[in-house]
Amino acid sequence: MSQDKSQRGPLQRRREISDHVLTEGSASAADLAEMFGVSLMTIYRDIDELEREGVLRKFRGGVTAQPSGVFESNVAYRQKSMRAEKEALAAKAVSMVEPGMSVMIDDSTTTLELARLLPRIEPLTVVTNFLQTINLLAEERGIRLMALGGDYDPLHDSFLGVPCVEAVEALRVDLCFVSTSSVLGGFAFHQEQHIVAVKRAMLRAASRNVLMVDHSKLGRTALHRLAPLTAFDLVLIDDRTPPDVLRSLDDSGVRYEVAPT
Repeated sequence: MSQDKSQRGPLQRRREISDHVLTEGSASAADLAEMFGVSLMTIYRDIDELEREGVLRKFRGGVTAQPSGVFESNVAYRQKSMRAEKEALAAKAVSMVEPGMSVMIDDSTTTLELARLLPRIEPLTVVTNFLQTINLLAEERGIRLMALGGDYDPLHDSFLGVPCVEAVEALRVDLCFVSTSSVLGGFAFHQEQHIVAVKRAMLRAASRNVLMVDHSKLGRTALHRLAPLTAFDLVLIDDRTPPDVLRSLDDSGVRYEVAPT
């Protein structure tokens, strides 16, 4: 017999709140209180704890998994969003990779889709700080996998901080693939300073750099400027990108290609 939601402990309830919000995108505190049969005060305590853990963020009257200009979504939420577009970008990106290359990929869920395709192009050297990519490629015999160390960040499921930056700076790779959370006015942006530091180091460590962004990230901004789009040898976007954004890229002289979904 299933347990009544109101009788479940706080840890289990918070897991279920998190799962619900990651699936729906957001929820009001009142709806959550009714759903779990507890008081609003209890729900707000749960929300405070989930925000402290970096799983979700509060807004007036509720909680959300969606990004803002200063908050990046939890990796579990990002994995569920824009899957078709990310797969299309990955299919386009993998055509640039040749056997024998060294390839660096960041901790984005967009480049994770590229990582799924890399075993078909062996031998390769792959460098990453993303734990999910490390686990994905760890047993691929044709791939020399180099894991970038640092401080583990559960929100991003990756290794960051000064040790990671220093590990990147000791390398030189043929290709680097990164994504970011927003693009506006000829620049790529990200919400978090420690993420920006690692991505910038990756761009400096590569002979060629590719930015992979789906259309939902275009026309939005975030707190920290990562790099001008002209710093990338190629920008990959999907075919749902609005015409005015394409005109802006044309006017700014950014080299881009469109991936069909």
